[in-house]
Amino acid sequence: MANEAKPCPCDIGDRSDYGGLGQEVQIEHIKAYVVKPSAASDKAVIVIQDIFGWELPNTRYMADMLAANGYTAVCPDFFVGKEPWSPTKDWSTFQEWLKDKKPTDINKEVDVVLKYLKEQCGAKRIGTVGFCWGGVATHYLALLYPEIKAGVSVYGIVREREDRYSLKSPTLFIFAENDNVIPLDQVSALEANLKEKCTVDFQLKIFPGQTHGFVHRKREDINPADKPQIEEARKDMLNWLNKYI
Repeated sequence: MANEAKPCPCDIGDRSDYGGLGQEVQIEHIKAYVVKPSAASDKAVIVIQDIFGWELPNTRYMADMLAANGYTAVCPDFFVGKEPWSPTKDWSTFQEWLKDKKPTDINKEVDVVLKYLKEQCGAKRIGTVGFCWGGVATHYLALLYPEIKAGVSVYGIVREREDRYSLKSPTLFIFAENDNVIPLDQVSALEANLKEKCTVDFQLKIFPGQTHGFVHRKREDINPADKPQIEEARKDMLNWLNKYI
């Protein structure tokens, strides 16, 4: 197999046959998975996919969890129809694959999703949650969109922008101690610079012993040793959103 020489450090995680409680809709030029809470709500969260795309059942499970906690959750196809990454691909080709799928080049999609949430779903308070690729995107949006009231960036850091510490909205950053994608020195540098330059509320939390993808790609039902930390991270996510949205 091609990926034996350079395997992907971003493990797709536990296979899930989860079908989802929401529905797929067309929002202008992009498709999206949308799930609504049982009672009417003016709170919404944009759930931003990882490199495995908007159809990954694990990510839809997180969207459904948000809806169960009172949020309209929308998970758009931020790759706009382009093929998501596959764990069978050779990691050495990742940067080439990423060229037309930059997590810092999603403004057009975000704008139409914000419009949809406001006009079609009655949302007045909107946040973001993103995983991996989506964690980078969440950090990026927190730099640009004051109307986004809160963000939760799960294992993602914007690295290339000079202004990457000037957050406009309160942001929680969740990291794994044993992350092959994000070394802890990058996490430490992010925290030090945010303390110096950021004027809004933020928090960084590192989960000991955990690996990249643990919050949404590890199933709590088949990982009993990891279950307390998986559930704690998800509770942190919800508490942060509840505090600011």
